[in-house]
Amino acid sequence: MKNLLKITFLFLLTSCTMTKNNPLLETPDNRYQAPPFDRIELTDYKPALIRAIDIAKGRVDSITANPEPPTFTNTIEALEYAGEEVARVAMIFYNLNEAHTSDQMQELAQELSPLYTEYQLYVSLNPALFERVKDVYRDQSSFELTQEQARLLEETYKGFVRNGANLSPEDKKTYGAIQEKLSLASLEFSKNVLAATNAYTLHLTLEEDLEGLPSYMKEMGKEAATALKKDGWVFTLDYPSYGGFMKFSTRRDLREQMWKAYNSRCLDENSNRELIKEIVSLRLQSANLLGYEKYTDYALEQRMAKKPETVNRFLQDLMEKTLPHARREVAEIQQYARSKGFKGLLMPWDFSYWSEKYREEKFDLTEEALKPYFSLDKVQEAVFSLAGTLYGLHFQPAPEVPVYHPDVKVYEVTGEDGEFTALLYVDYYPRQSKRSGAWMTSYREQYKQDGKEYRPLVSLVTNFTKPTATTPSLLTFSEVTTLFHEFGHCLHGMLAEGSYASLTGTSVARDFVELPSQILENWAYEPEFLKTFAVHYQNGEAIPQEMINKIVASKNYLAGFGQVRQLQYGILDMAWHDSDQVPSMDISKFEETTLGGSIILPAIPGTAFSTAFSHVFSGGYSAGYYSYKWAEVLEADAFELFKETGIFNRETAAEFREHILSRGNIEDADVLYRKFRGRDPKPDALMRKLFPGDR
Repeated sequence: MKNLLKITFLFLLTSCTMTKNNPLLETPDNRYQAPPFDRIELTDYKPALIRAIDIAKGRVDSITANPEPPTFTNTIEALEYAGEEVARVAMIFYNLNEAHTSDQMQELAQELSPLYTEYQLYVSLNPALFERVKDVYRDQSSFELTQEQARLLEETYKGFVRNGANLSPEDKKTYGAIQEKLSLASLEFSKNVLAATNAYTLHLTLEEDLEGLPSYMKEMGKEAATALKKDGWVFTLDYPSYGGFMKFSTRRDLREQMWKAYNSRCLDENSNRELIKEIVSLRLQSANLLGYEKYTDYALEQRMAKKPETVNRFLQDLMEKTLPHARREVAEIQQYARSKGFKGLLMPWDFSYWSEKYREEKFDLTEEALKPYFSLDKVQEAVFSLAGTLYGLHFQPAPEVPVYHPDVKVYEVTGEDGEFTALLYVDYYPRQSKRSGAWMTSYREQYKQDGKEYRPLVSLVTNFTKPTATTPSLLTFSEVTTLFHEFGHCLHGMLAEGSYASLTGTSVARDFVELPSQILENWAYEPEFLKTFAVHYQNGEAIPQEMINKIVASKNYLAGFGQVRQLQYGILDMAWHDSDQVPSMDISKFEETTLGGSIILPAIPGTAFSTAFSHVFSGGYSAGYYSYKWAEVLEADAFELFKETGIFNRETAAEFREHILSRGNIEDADVLYRKFRGRDPKPDALMRKLFPGDR
């Protein structure tokens, strides 16, 4: 259950008596009480988790054995704080298993996950504990609860029900076995994706094989080869390398090879074929046990959308409106390619190359011309500055804080009053120990206890191009928006205000959590703001106004194609989960059948997306990938208010902070949005944003 997960995984308390000699169970001695990464060894995790679970179970037993009548304080609040040591260990371990793993760590994860799952079940399926929770829930009118306390009670009660507390003893055993299998299967899925991504390299030794690649790509390839002790150049499936190669290489045969390698990950080698069906089956079994016909019925019950029918209508409506735009875009690219001598049908490995060429010609704007103006340091400085302008935040390096890898940097975040607001860890560069993509996570949520406030420890992780011997890390404009996106999540975590960690920060409905991240991307396109940070890394010259105009003009380039692709992912996710049966057909065929008329470029046999769809099969987005588009409607509507009042308007920013960024899950998401906007979002806001010519 969501509340329980926060209790046992996402909550980090630092003020209690801890076991000595294990850094994971000691109160950190640095001023922020941040994790002592410099002292943690791999061998510390298992004994720490075992001891932490023993402590937590003892606290749960104390709650159930309490002879006093159940109250909010001795039951609900006591449970909120019961799993503090478990959370400490789990947060550190599972975060690092994504950001800085190893074969040994992945093996250890297979040992720890059953222990962790067993503890969760010990709590969620505990009949004596549930009886006390039910008593408080039934008698809540007698306790004079605050709004936040009432919300915690509601979420705790629902969490128990949604995690099997009302099941028979026999069904509880079945449910527990399902959850244990699910945790291991998800871990295995993630492990396989990382292994498959790392397994492929394109090793080139001839200069002519590099035709079309810009200098920064060649330099990146040279450094990758050197790191592997090889001559020539090496390109990988890490996105900065893969994406750049697909855009710029004139070698169609090599593009095809790389595209097929990327899009066949975990189909055969490190296969996730059977794992997908196992995960889908286990989720369905779990939902059925709890009285739901389909997993989507269960998953969506506590989200803004509420029902799968709402999600399916939302996705299909957007798809119908978007497909004509996408088809026109693809036809335009096809025509352009033919005008340049390309023969035949445009294939998936051709699209990035020819669409980039067309973009360069249409807007007279190349990625290589843009990148020098977007050094990572300056873009980071920009998001820090924006957070200062809108929310009064200040960022100072905190080199004394321990880190888990030399690439990681830490910043102390303070507010306008100089008070400590948060720690921000940034981990920007790809490595074999890190999964692909970009994400935000936390090592401690914001909460209050015993009159003391504990501020959040937030982490931002990406896979941007590393600096080379001659150049700093230079970002594509897509990577610029990625940094803005993830920093938006960080603001959501850092500006949290509340009493209970399970309700603060990003602990909101899945289809609401992307609002703070996606709205921040808008500032990256605002000329007024671009001028403040886009400067050439060599000479410090500001980006020319003409180039800014071109960025703005190209903002919605391939908007239809991009939206169709995201909608396809959402539709595919729903197709896996919105059924009372586990799909039985071959995965590639299932994808082709599911997406049907929305497939614009030819489907390629022997490839699939699902087998590396980590968001859904090893992340938290099962029956939830639609939320990116759902939240995009919210952000398009919300940013219209910023445009009306001024993009740096402090009053509007204060309203957004008060009603969205700081409130967490203290109220329903739709209520919070109405408090900010003064009304419900207008569904056509996204289409107005992407296709302004349709007005």
